[in-house]
Amino acid sequence: QVQLVESGGGLVQPGGSLRLSCAASGSMFSINRMGWYRQAPGTERELVATITTGGSTNYADSAKGRFTISRDKSKSTLYLQMNSLKPEDTAVYYCNAQGFLRYWGQGTQVTVSS
Repeated sequence: QVQLVESGGGLVQPGGSLRLSCAASGSMFSINRMGWYRQAPGTERELVATITTGGSTNYADSAKGRFTISRDKSKSTLYLQMNSLKPEDTAVYYCNAQGFLRYWGQGTQVTVSS
């Protein structure tokens, strides 16, 4: 089993920045990819960014150039640095870990509004 706990969400003005964190624990040996997804009200959950154990990253078009995913293996923590935030980035952001199984955190709310 893998446990994921997100933090760092909140209310930010357009153009602002936030850094999300995801603390992972448990049987991480099977995990080969971690990522961030988001879900706005009335929409499906969508990919934001992923990172493999080798460090390869992948971003949704909406995140390219503004968001950066990173991982601190020593702390078993995943990060998402979000800059130049827009109102359309408002959503619940979920941490994901994928190996033999797929695991999700409980989500953290990000609201971009003036």
